[in-house]
Amino acid sequence: MAPPTVRTISRYLLRQHVAPLGFALAALTSLMLIQQIAKQLSSLLGKGLPTSVIIEVFLLSVPFIVAVTLPMAVLVAVLHVFTRLAGDNEITALQAGGVSVGRVIAPALAGAAGITLLSFLWNDQLLPRTNHQLRTLQMDIQRKKPSLALREQVINEVVPGQTFLRASRIDGSTNKLKDVTIYDLADAERRRIITADSGRMAYSAGGRDLYLTLQDGDIEEVSRTDPTQFNRTFFSTNRMRVAGVANIFQPTTTDTYKSDREMSTCEMQQAVESARRDVESAAGDARLVIENDLRRLAGLAPLPPRVLAAARDATLPGPYCRALRRLAAWLLPAEAGAQTPRPAQHGAAKPPPPPPSHPGPRPLAPSTGRAAPMTPPYVAAGLITPGAGTGEEQRLHAARERAAAYEVEIQKKYAIALACLVFALVGAPIALRFQRGGVGLVLGVSVAVFTVYYIGLIGGEELGDRLILSPFFAMWTPNLIFAIAGLFGLWRIRKPGNSPHGGDWSDLLPAWIAAAWNRR
Repeated sequence: MAPPTVRTISRYLLRQHVAPLGFALAALTSLMLIQQIAKQLSSLLGKGLPTSVIIEVFLLSVPFIVAVTLPMAVLVAVLHVFTRLAGDNEITALQAGGVSVGRVIAPALAGAAGITLLSFLWNDQLLPRTNHQLRTLQMDIQRKKPSLALREQVINEVVPGQTFLRASRIDGSTNKLKDVTIYDLADAERRRIITADSGRMAYSAGGRDLYLTLQDGDIEEVSRTDPTQFNRTFFSTNRMRVAGVANIFQPTTTDTYKSDREMSTCEMQQAVESARRDVESAAGDARLVIENDLRRLAGLAPLPPRVLAAARDATLPGPYCRALRRLAAWLLPAEAGAQTPRPAQHGAAKPPPPPPSHPGPRPLAPSTGRAAPMTPPYVAAGLITPGAGTGEEQRLHAARERAAAYEVEIQKKYAIALACLVFALVGAPIALRFQRGGVGLVLGVSVAVFTVYYIGLIGGEELGDRLILSPFFAMWTPNLIFAIAGLFGLWRIRKPGNSPHGGDWSDLLPAWIAAAWNRR
């Protein structure tokens, strides 16, 4: 057990990180959320959506933003706290009391390790569910047409491809129209043009249908099949209903499809296993096509299609998935399982014997001594199967890409979560080494690390999806690079003569540039 003094120092150092971490997380999340609102708000308002739906869109975007900004907030907090502690000579006082630099950094790394665990659970359990809800909601929004807004002196498309309206004057306060022309193309057999001196419009509840009351006009009808037929009808009052001018927002209740970013780690591991079985199947089918072509050339019967082995047990792989399944079984109510009737013990029909793995060689014809002609299903149109090899290769490549996409997403969940610990390991030595950098150091290092890390993450994901790099190296290379840099900085700061001494930005420059900087 650590001495009471050491435990007090650890609690003190951890408490110093709480407020900067919360402020940095809130500030970064707010900035990215404001950017999302500025980008999407105009299009959402143009759809005529309820306010609650618009708010839900941005609330469902918060978990994804937090997944990105949490590692950033850890780096900002570590840089700020250790820069301030070193600038106030608290680090020097701790070293004078016999506390090493490593012991000062250890509480921050332990706290970052705890945040790493929370970040992984956030990314693996909450984020996929909110991504699924957000995608479903966005699809529902895309299916909704914007509310009808009529403009004067132009042809307004009231119902796409069916009904068009033009009015020289539209009074929005009284819904009165002047000099109205309506082009009705809904009927496939005829075209109608309705003109009126004036009119009034009204909407049904929800704005779905448009009701028009037209005054003093005529209706001209032309048959599309026989242009010589022309009818013209005059009216003093004509009431008409135009249905479907705007859709009512209807949220989807069930959507079982999930992309890789809407799945948990356990679900993606099952998808990877299924994709690997497809890879094995495609590779086996490609070999079977080649072997059958050779057998046809040799005058032998082709082998039947390969029978896939039974799927493996659906047991979730790994201790993490098994623990989640036990926890779900303990928390959720047990579901009633369907009872499978047992077969009768007596008089039950025996199952037919399994077919042979491949047919034997064709028997020789007794009169000629030559191979007997092939019978269905072994009739071949030619000796060589056209295009079969190319098709199987494409199927094999597609199955490998699908497996790689899921594996990349799994590794990304782990890598982004562990970035909290890696950023703490990078930030602490930099802050202690250049303690006089101040706010400029915090902002400069944070922006540089964020830029390099996320560019590497995006580039690695692209290379992993294209099968150029393995999923592990594609996602973990930025973490490995920054972890090595952090360990090197920690080793340098622990060496005698490299302890915190009040360095600033000039220490990063060459000697002749630093001398000119100090003489300025």
